[in-house]
Amino acid sequence: MNVNIQGLTFSYHSTPTLNNITIELQKSEVLCIAGPNGSGKSTLLKCINKILQPQQGKILLDDQPLNKISRLETAKKIGYVPQNTPNSNEILSVFEMVLLGRRPHITWQSSQKDEKIVWNALKTLTIEKLAMRNFYELSGGEQQKVLVARSLAQEAKVLLLDEPTSNLDIKHQLEVMDLTRKLVLNKNLTAAIAIHDLNLAARFCDKIIMMKTGKIFAAGQTTTVLTTRNIQEIYEVEVEITYYKNMPHIIPIAPLK
Repeated sequence: MNVNIQGLTFSYHSTPTLNNITIELQKSEVLCIAGPNGSGKSTLLKCINKILQPQQGKILLDDQPLNKISRLETAKKIGYVPQNTPNSNEILSVFEMVLLGRRPHITWQSSQKDEKIVWNALKTLTIEKLAMRNFYELSGGEQQKVLVARSLAQEAKVLLLDEPTSNLDIKHQLEVMDLTRKLVLNKNLTAAIAIHDLNLAARFCDKIIMMKTGKIFAAGQTTTVLTTRNIQEIYEVEVEITYYKNMPHIIPIAPLK
């Protein structure tokens, strides 16, 4: 499923957050959305997922206007992994959390088919052994995998991940990004990931857009967009870039004076 965004504009209480955003998310590709805090990354994902309603512009899913698609149908097409999972005293098993991804497809109660899809999603993420654990007692990395599994059980064609590695250690960062990449390729999905770590973006994403104050500053292949000049302009830091296996590796040096 392709996602075509044309001239998207959004403001919070008259404060501009997105300004004339035009991009295309293509099937079997991972798009990285990078930029400093407050640049509009999360807001853009929430507009695509209909959590927020843009004031101007269009979002098309395979040429069908998103605002003409019901919330139920949108939930069948788009899976959203939020930036943070709130703490809770609730007891909700991992299996039950992933089963929530079936809600757009269930008319009254879950069936054996729904439960099979949930088990398959857990196995795909290699977390079936966590099925009966309390979701809220898991580590951050385990919770992220469960939320990705929930999107997979949702049978969504578009995955939106909002800073999925921000609170994870190095191992879980690599695992979550690698799993997302493999899901996109093996299941012909479309993915957009808001992320701070430019080195992870360079390794796991096909394309990148760099945002600044609600606008797209640069867009294209990661190897052409991740330059010292662009990074300095966006983040106001001095960097050096080396290459490993033809992929850029960004080394921060110091803030620009």
